[in-house]
Amino acid sequence: MPDLRRDANLQDADGFYADLLAVHDGLTKAESDALNARLILILSNHIGDAEVLSQALHDAAATAGRQD
Repeated sequence: MPDLRRDANLQDADGFYADLLAVHDGLTKAESDALNARLILILSNHIGDAEVLSQALHDAAATAGRQD
C-alpha cells in the first residue's frame, strides 16, 4: 500500500494555485463548492487507491479540527 505523499510535489505550486483561483473567479459560493466537489472526485478517481484517499480524508479532517 502506498502512503499519502505529504512532501512538496508540485513543480509550480504557485502557478497551480493561481489557476485554481482563476477557475473560481466569478462563481457564486454554491458554484465554487460544486466545482471543488467535481475536482475532488476527478482527482480521487485518478489516484484510485482507497487507502491513500482515506489517509487524505483523515489529514484534511484533522487540519479542520476534526479527528474522524
